[in-house]
Amino acid sequence: MGRRNASTEFLKECIADALIKCMREKPFEKITIQELAGVANVGRATYFRNFSSKDQVLTFKLICLWERWAKERDIQETDKYSMDHAVYFFQFIYSIRELYRLICSCGRQAVIYDAFYQIMMPPPNATPLQRYRNRFLSYGLFGLLDEWGKRDFAESPEEMADMVMNRIL
Repeated sequence: MGRRNASTEFLKECIADALIKCMREKPFEKITIQELAGVANVGRATYFRNFSSKDQVLTFKLICLWERWAKERDIQETDKYSMDHAVYFFQFIYSIRELYRLICSCGRQAVIYDAFYQIMMPPPNATPLQRYRNRFLSYGLFGLLDEWGKRDFAESPEEMADMVMNRIL
């Protein structure tokens, strides 16, 4: 990653962290871009150069968290395209469950789906079947996570993966 790209990613993450901080303090709809830029210590132009909505900021943050989490566990790129690896997604969401709850409490569940789809997006040369399959899997995982979250993560990530692999599919 070049120096410019690294600093851009850093600033984008500062904005995302500022949004999460603000979300803990006030309703999502009342958070202004001016306020967000101030908390992140960046200019409004930096926000608008990188994001078109606060939802996009949250999606970006979730993807960053996933990438770090996956890298720490040496999860390979190909492991993210299969229900055989669903346990990773359950483990990841469980590891960020406080953020997950915060996002849901603000009614922003769609950003979770957007992040999942971007994470599971097939390679550019994928066939239509692979694209449909990945869309189906990302919606399915999102639905399962939504129900799991509503049940306050009553099952362990491993129990969820086992249920999916051995009883649902």
